[in-house]
Amino acid sequence: MSLPNNATAAPPGPEPELVARARTGDRDAFAALYHEHYRPVYAYLLVRTRDRHLAEDLTQEVFTRALRRIDAFTWQGTAFAAWLTTIAKNLYLDEIGRGRTRLETPVAEFQDPQAPGRDTESLALRELEAVEAHEAVRAALHALNDHQRHCVELRFLDELSAEETALAMGRSVGAVKTLTYRALQKMRWTAEAVCV
Repeated sequence: MSLPNNATAAPPGPEPELVARARTGDRDAFAALYHEHYRPVYAYLLVRTRDRHLAEDLTQEVFTRALRRIDAFTWQGTAFAAWLTTIAKNLYLDEIGRGRTRLETPVAEFQDPQAPGRDTESLALRELEAVEAHEAVRAALHALNDHQRHCVELRFLDELSAEETALAMGRSVGAVKTLTYRALQKMRWTAEAVCV
């Protein structure tokens, strides 16, 4: 039996109790929702921004907006997490639109030429060593497959734990540990070949 064009289907189940209590202004219920959904929202944003601090800031903003608009939330049978993910997606798109998400390249420190041990030769040698190390790491990263590279970036560049990396990649913790181990082995072999 089909519904008339102006009728909407009823949600497939009752509204979860925590969501219903939060919509009535129960701060403890909203705090419970925050604790339940913080990590998935953070992981969603971290994968997109690849910046731990920005992902933390945006995650806080997601929950700030959700708290301000919780009374307007309408239960339609979908998970509360879907509403939070929509807010997170919109915040991320706004962030890209503002152009605040960009790659930054660090520059060398300004050194006092009068400081002891800062002669031109030692500075040039340090610079050369840094360039060689950078090239070895870059070559080692390029030797990895996409999954290994993504895992290494999350674990060591974004400083995520194995559990956080597993959540962000949609894998088990054991799979992430194995992927990390194999990636580091491959990087070590590649770096040794480059440095020889």
